[in-house]
Amino acid sequence: MACQGTGHGSRKARLQKESMTELFNSPLLLSLFLTLLFILAFLYSSVGHGGASGYLAVLVLFNAAPDTIKTSALLLNVFVSFISFIMYARNGYFNWKLFLPFALASIPAAYLGAGIQLDEFVYRKILGICLLFPILRLAGLIGTETDELKSFNWIYGLIIGAVIGLLSGMIGIGGGIILSPIILLLHWAKMKETAAVSALFIFVNSIAGLAGHLSKGILFESYIFVLLVVAIIGGLLGSYLGARMFQNKLLSYILAFVLLIASIKLIVT
Repeated sequence: MACQGTGHGSRKARLQKESMTELFNSPLLLSLFLTLLFILAFLYSSVGHGGASGYLAVLVLFNAAPDTIKTSALLLNVFVSFISFIMYARNGYFNWKLFLPFALASIPAAYLGAGIQLDEFVYRKILGICLLFPILRLAGLIGTETDELKSFNWIYGLIIGAVIGLLSGMIGIGGGIILSPIILLLHWAKMKETAAVSALFIFVNSIAGLAGHLSKGILFESYIFVLLVVAIIGGLLGSYLGARMFQNKLLSYILAFVLLIASIKLIVT
């Protein structure tokens, strides 16, 4: 039985590698893939996110190898989230006091989480559920701004940071898609301040998670440089406009629909 499982796994990995090779040999599919990647980086960075959950969803939709999609998504996350942080911080929206407790707990937790090996079936279900956060956020159903702010609680911040960090490390995201709605729901900051804090939170978490995955010997696919160029361009444009009151409801709804398809695929298959 063990031999059959190994054979099935190797066949699946080979088919996924062939699928990505076919993608890069098809101008139409490649254009669609890179366009989705650009839109993801653009829209996520416009609200202070890195986009890892979206990158993972698109890579899954195009049947990328599961052992490299986490490192690929996290590397893109590092660059896009840092760009987003710089844009928001330069406009005076960053709050160190709000950021520190989340980061102090999340960084070691993200590194530890990266060392937890999830069964592929379980991984897909968790990722599919996590995608519901950006879907609801993009659709404007959660994470709305309020004028009434409440005092920040350090203990809650440490607990939230640790939980999000551990989950982020396990599934290969930065955690901003979960942190942002929590900050806004608890009335700890306004939208732009939340975006700035989330961007740096994603950046440090992504580095910690990436270090954890790389320590296990997991590397990147050869096409990662192409993805980086597209994501960086999208991140630069999105974060620049996002820090200056940019909103595009149509693009947000389109992206939410794409992510919904990916979420359903992950949960039901």
